[in-house]
Amino acid sequence: MLGATMPTPMYALYQRELGFSPVVQTVVFAVYALGVLAALLLAGRWSDQLGRRPMLLAGVAFSLVSSLVFLLAGPVWVLLVGRLLSGVSAGIFAGAATAAVIEAAPESWRDRGPAVATAANIGGLGLGTALAGVAVEYLPAPLHLSFAVHAVVVALCGLLVLAAPETVRDRPAHPSLRPQTVEVPPAVRAVFALAATAGFAGFAVLGLFTALSPRIVSEIIGIPNHAVAGVMSFVLLGASVVAQLLVRHAGTDRVLDAGCVLLVAGVGLVALSVARASMTELLAGAVIAGAGQGMTFSKGLAAVNSRVDVARRAGTTSSYFLVLYVAISLPVVGLGAASQAWGLRTAGIAFCGLVALLAVIALGALLVLQRREARPPATP
Repeated sequence: MLGATMPTPMYALYQRELGFSPVVQTVVFAVYALGVLAALLLAGRWSDQLGRRPMLLAGVAFSLVSSLVFLLAGPVWVLLVGRLLSGVSAGIFAGAATAAVIEAAPESWRDRGPAVATAANIGGLGLGTALAGVAVEYLPAPLHLSFAVHAVVVALCGLLVLAAPETVRDRPAHPSLRPQTVEVPPAVRAVFALAATAGFAGFAVLGLFTALSPRIVSEIIGIPNHAVAGVMSFVLLGASVVAQLLVRHAGTDRVLDAGCVLLVAGVGLVALSVARASMTELLAGAVIAGAGQGMTFSKGLAAVNSRVDVARRAGTTSSYFLVLYVAISLPVVGLGAASQAWGLRTAGIAFCGLVALLAVIALGALLVLQRREARPPATP
């Protein structure tokens, strides 16, 4: 997961070397989401059929090849291929590695397994931007050194996977490798639409920070330090992890509502920081919006899963992730185009306003739905 966000502090260097536009920069970022979706939808169930270890090794292989592609770092299409492969790797790990961690946890840690998997997943994404930012700012040949080191680490992880025991005991003799279905049963469409809207807003903010926070820090706030730019995404993702861990036992509806409120407050501070070129407000906005993103993501999924039949849960979960990874990619491409037409400051403020509006709409509709569900059924 660390490798998925490593390019974030490097986009300015690639843009300087290759001369591509802000729109192309956001497309290079967004193609990662296509890889994640392809892996989740096409191979999301394969680890149940083939075992966790074969799929983890496949994820390692895609991650290793992605790093090697970035080492070549030639034309823009090479970056696109590298990002796509990185997304496929992340999509495989999101399913297979999460299940493997939960299954391999000792009995005394069984209830902590999902929390550990969440911390490793999102924490890795945050560390990728922070470590790469330090490398770009302070180490020689960062575009090559970072990915060379990452390739070595990934290869070592592959050896550890080979040595790890398989956690799936009962594998079918004839595995079914059909793609994961995508569906939203009629009974949960209302709550799905609202939870997905809140999740969309949160992941749009995540896309903003992981794609364009370096430009905001350098071009608007005036701090041309890649390490600082890399830390911004780490702060947002770190707040997301902490929030998810803190509220994992709290009531779903209440936390989901609070997450929407935090998203509105967080993106409001981000918009204010862009308008006033304030690093303090950007940091505060990252923390608050990150917490809101984590809460709307985890409890939005919980709200849907608690209302859907077990037999249709996998397809509904896939639909939820489909919405989220559209949110992390397409809005940012639109923001890149808007920044080229109107300037980053105006486009950034407008983007934050639209995200806040989405979160407000989701919150209002969620409150109405929750109040309706809380009413006792009418007696005949």
